[in-house]
Amino acid sequence: MINIFAGFDQREEAGYHAFTSSVLEHASAPFTVTPLHLPLFRSFYAPGVRDGSNAFVYTRFLIPFLQGYTGSAIFCDGSDMLMRADIAELWALRDPYKPVQVVKHDYSTKWPRKYLGTKMEAPNEDYPRKQWSSVMILNCMHMSWRKLTPESVQKMTGADLHQFSWLQENEIGELPKEWNWLVQEDGPNPDAKLLHFSSGVPLMPAHANSPHAADYMRQCARMNHVTD
Repeated sequence: MINIFAGFDQREEAGYHAFTSSVLEHASAPFTVTPLHLPLFRSFYAPGVRDGSNAFVYTRFLIPFLQGYTGSAIFCDGSDMLMRADIAELWALRDPYKPVQVVKHDYSTKWPRKYLGTKMEAPNEDYPRKQWSSVMILNCMHMSWRKLTPESVQKMTGADLHQFSWLQENEIGELPKEWNWLVQEDGPNPDAKLLHFSSGVPLMPAHANSPHAADYMRQCARMNHVTD
């Protein structure tokens, strides 16, 4: 079974369902999707808001804890993504020697603000290892993950977490860029396996003309279609 955890924000709920629909459309093997929705964590985790970030963004670093530090898992931001390939292909890239594998983006954003024209609009700041944690393969059995518990994650800053400060450089494995393609930064790519609309999904009017917007809207239409 392929274990997928996806970020969930009620303000982008349609995006979450578009993402899971796209995973299902292309999948060739059984999988589960667990939404990282904050109310589900209330019994053991109450993060509050830090660093000006939304509290839900930190829950991804509790995935190994949620799995009892066993097995492997895939994390995707989800609500602003579209899968275009078989999730089993990504699952097959697991490295048993690395605690985490990511696409190692190195860029300065072209978008000083994100989610334009919505209540979510906010500064889109650059920082080291930006977007690395938006798609991850996690080896939950690796001892390095034992450092992260609900208590320790509550105390860490967003920079500590998103930059993998508790890991050595050589512990961070690398994935092909096609598995986290930043469409609004890198432009269209017919070979991209996972599209990431990191500045805003095409459902937002200001981002309706983004590269691959037609792919995204087609998936939304497919998701909402009922056969007669």
